[in-house]
Amino acid sequence: MSLFPASLLDVERQPGRPPMVRAEITGDAPRWVAEHRDALRAAVAEHGAVLVRGLGLRDPAGTGAVFRLLATDLLREQEAFAPRRTYPEEGVYSSTKWPPNQQMCMHHELSYTLTFPGLMMFACLTAPAEGGATAVADASAVLDALPTELVRRFEREGWLLTRSYNEEIGAPWAEAFGTENPAEVERYCRANAIDFAWQKDGILHTRQRRSAVVHHPVTGRRCWFNQIAFLNEWTMAPEVREYLVDEYGADGLPFNTRFGDGAPIGEDIVQLLNEVYEKHTAREPWQAGDLLLVDNVRTAHSREPFEGPREVLVAMADGVRLADCAPTIEVSPR
Repeated sequence: MSLFPASLLDVERQPGRPPMVRAEITGDAPRWVAEHRDALRAAVAEHGAVLVRGLGLRDPAGTGAVFRLLATDLLREQEAFAPRRTYPEEGVYSSTKWPPNQQMCMHHELSYTLTFPGLMMFACLTAPAEGGATAVADASAVLDALPTELVRRFEREGWLLTRSYNEEIGAPWAEAFGTENPAEVERYCRANAIDFAWQKDGILHTRQRRSAVVHHPVTGRRCWFNQIAFLNEWTMAPEVREYLVDEYGADGLPFNTRFGDGAPIGEDIVQLLNEVYEKHTAREPWQAGDLLLVDNVRTAHSREPFEGPREVLVAMADGVRLADCAPTIEVSPR
């Protein structure tokens, strides 16, 4: 028996594509969303992700209204790894500024923080000419498909995220932490179980260990929940990695991931993770006006390379505490 009420919406299911609801409205998108809010949230709970087609979303104001209707609360991004544009509408961001010719691998948004979004919302205002899908993958299915010994090691040790904040690549520390006061940054790091060190050149280095496997806060399902592959050095384009290693050294990369004990994660493991993700990927090309709702714990998402203008707005909602997801390693703020 399902833990969730049956959706009142007709949800289309096709292999290799995310579940889809066709709104096909001609008028007020916020009004339609308000009328179907509970059914949409039930559909996300049941399927892990739902693409709503035919809403006709055209601008940040109307999109922000839809986001606010669907969310229990909207979150402000913390510890960003790449810049975003912030819109005047509360809680509305651009998609991450990432080179359009490079893949953004599967990941769970802010899975390295102690409080992360339970719900991700994406709205397409301008669809690219080619590519650029926000694809999804079921985190429980991915976990089940990974080698048992590898999963056990990550359950036992967790994963380690290392970061070096510089002005050239990624978000500067002032942007990532929302303050230009180093003392505030240090207070945040202590409160969020992040080890930090300031270098003589003003560059901030941080390390944080997190669980790679968590339990869904509602269903209790085990989920592969992390950004191990996405933020690893071997996911970077080879020429980018080579430049960064030459410029900053192997330990000075803007971001990298390791096993929880600090041992490097080999290129073969990163390749394996991405291959398993690909086997469980569902994708659908964006159409202008689309809305994609994603359970951020149960479902990973990616962004595929694209050509032409692409405008996708993002909101992070319904905060979930890592402590409420039965993490496999203990994280203790200081």
